[in-house]
Amino acid sequence: MSKRNANSAPAFSHLDADGGARMVDVGAKPVQQRRAVAVGRLVCHPATVRALRARALPKGDVLTVAKVAAIQAVKRTADLIPLCHPLPLSHIAVEFTVRRAAIGIVCTVDTQAQTGVEMEALTGVSVAALTLYDMCKAVDKGMAIEGVRVREKTKR
Repeated sequence: MSKRNANSAPAFSHLDADGGARMVDVGAKPVQQRRAVAVGRLVCHPATVRALRARALPKGDVLTVAKVAAIQAVKRTADLIPLCHPLPLSHIAVEFTVRRAAIGIVCTVDTQAQTGVEMEALTGVSVAALTLYDMCKAVDKGMAIEGVRVREKTKR
């Protein structure tokens, strides 16, 4: 997230005075209960959704595999995104909503830490969508991943 300086230009927290990349120092921030919820969807052909519901896709139980992949990815976010802090995660939930021509994805992540978990939630949604894509691509060449975004970010 960026802050505005006196000239209204964004000040990026991950850049040092010379414009180089740096990890933000969160050492002085209080440990707080934090939650992020990210959403996205895989748009696909209705026949793909019918095959998924019937568990008739060539690679098997697509939703379970995508859920496990998302959870694994959330736990590895700091390994994937170079300037993310490794965080102690207290809860990860991945939910799917299967519609006629799309699969909605919601990833909720909780922690008690000095920084938020929005990157973890976004990573979970993204990897779930990529896993769904991978597992359905044999029957649907026209799929698209859409709308990946943070829906909610809270701290207490």
